[in-house]
Amino acid sequence: MSADSPSSQETTEEHNEKNMRKVAGTALAGTSIEWYDFFIYGTAAALVFPTAFFPEDMPAMVALIASFSTFAVGFIARPLGGVIFGHYGDRVGRKKTLVVALLIMGGGTTLIGLLPTYETIGVLAPLALVFLRFVQGLAIGGQWGGAMLLVTESAPNDRRGFYGAFAQAGAPAGVILANLAFLVIGATMSDESFLSWGWRVPFLASVVLIGISMYVQLNLEETPAFKELEEAKLENQAEGRASAQTDTADVGQVDPNRSPVLEALRLYPGRIALASGAFISIQVTFYILIAFVIAYGTNEEGLGLPRSTMLSAVLIASVIQVIVQFYAASWSDRHGRRGVYLAGAGLLAFWSFALFPLIDTGNFLLIIVGIAGGLSFLAMQYGPQAAFYTELFSTQVRYSGASLGYQIGAILGGAFAPSIAVLLWKEFGIIYVSVYITLACLITIGSVLMLTETSGTDIHG
Repeated sequence: MSADSPSSQETTEEHNEKNMRKVAGTALAGTSIEWYDFFIYGTAAALVFPTAFFPEDMPAMVALIASFSTFAVGFIARPLGGVIFGHYGDRVGRKKTLVVALLIMGGGTTLIGLLPTYETIGVLAPLALVFLRFVQGLAIGGQWGGAMLLVTESAPNDRRGFYGAFAQAGAPAGVILANLAFLVIGATMSDESFLSWGWRVPFLASVVLIGISMYVQLNLEETPAFKELEEAKLENQAEGRASAQTDTADVGQVDPNRSPVLEALRLYPGRIALASGAFISIQVTFYILIAFVIAYGTNEEGLGLPRSTMLSAVLIASVIQVIVQFYAASWSDRHGRRGVYLAGAGLLAFWSFALFPLIDTGNFLLIIVGIAGGLSFLAMQYGPQAAFYTELFSTQVRYSGASLGYQIGAILGGAFAPSIAVLLWKEFGIIYVSVYITLACLITIGSVLMLTETSGTDIHG
């Protein structure tokens, strides 16, 4: 039987499909755990940190804003994490860099669970909290690029969006895990115990989850695109050439002796800027929906609803987000990334004005509808994003370029979104939070319109 017989081809296809499922599952597991670590901080910032890490005599709303400000520190660190991990991810590989980011995140999260409160060590408590949040930001800044590229660089051209959605699904899955953790802990103890020590359990649980994730990650191979790049480098060295031509012809040639981050900035400044702008509506809306609405719903100056009501609503809405992301990503494989992305941003802008009237009813089902609608339209953007950003950059600088676009957008959109939402709510009224979301959507729409369609691009050529 010849090597290229139908039976042989079928075996190869089955092997590739099996390997792709393994890669996708690994990316989902790793990103879910990383985002769980990142998001439990946001939940705690809304429910616990205002009283645990700030003076008792501080006004409640001031403490809430201060707490959300520490939340922002993680975003400030993310571009730096993207630069550091992007550099090494393009030099030594996607997998190794991702594993290091995972370890740093696990260590930082566990230490937050061990921190003394303001009552014990005074001002050192919020300072230590800020430092560890910075560590979390560094880790997540490197995690996204590694996990995303592990999947998208391994996927076939015509299914890159679908498989990329597995890496993207880690974010809502992390929200689900974080909210579930706080729901379980809150249901098994008194409010006094929860505020005293119970909130620490979800942070300490990170040790177990990181151990499981590390086992999975270390059993994964490097991506085909990076392997091809390394092989090309060896061939060029053997032949005495400096470098291979980049796989994106319109940007020139990558200098292998320079930092991949600097090369990404030199070759793709416009794409990095537009990728950042495209991410702003996702970030603004996401952190309003998973952090601010919990504070708004449970705060006595807001709706005064039970903690379990808001946590459960966000959890259920996040499940719906996961489903929509996969449908949107698959649709982008068939009909293009830009159209799906633009539709999501446009619909989100309109929905933002229905969001808070639905939440203000106090009806559990209508609260779910409000949050789920916002997260679903957000998912139409976030689902195709991994494939979209992968296709914007050449292999030599892809980790750096995609990470910079993603993380700069994250800090511009997400860092201060909950704090800004609190200020708008208290100073002008809740409708101005909807206006804020709409303005973010307009920035995203403008950015995406200036980017070219990328679906079907051969990223290996």
